[in-house]
Amino acid sequence: MSVNDRGTIKWTSMMMPEHIEILKEIHEQQEWKKKPMISEFQKEEINLALQLALKDDLTIELEFFRDHDYHKIKGKVLGVDVLNQFVTINEQIVPLDSITGAWID
Repeated sequence: MSVNDRGTIKWTSMMMPEHIEILKEIHEQQEWKKKPMISEFQKEEINLALQLALKDDLTIELEFFRDHDYHKIKGKVLGVDVLNQFVTINEQIVPLDSITGAWID
C-alpha cells in the first residue's frame, strides 16, 4: 500500500487564512539573506572608489544590501553626505552603511 503524502496541502483546508499567511511569511523569511560584515579594508576601498568617482566624474557600480537582498546600481555619483551617511547616485539615495562593494568602470 502506498501513501500519497501531499505535504502541507492536506492541512491548509483546516487552517484559517491568517495561519496560511503566517506560514507563507515564515517560508519567505527563511530565504532572506543576511547583511555581511564589512572589514575596515573593504570600507577604505569603497571610500576610495567613491572619492575617485566623485572627483573625476567616473561611472561607478555600487552593490548594496536592502530589504534582505543584494542590489546593484550603476551610474554617476551626484554627492556624498558624510553627516547624514548617504550617497546620491542617479537620483537614488543609498545609505553608506548598506554599501557592500564599489567598482569604477
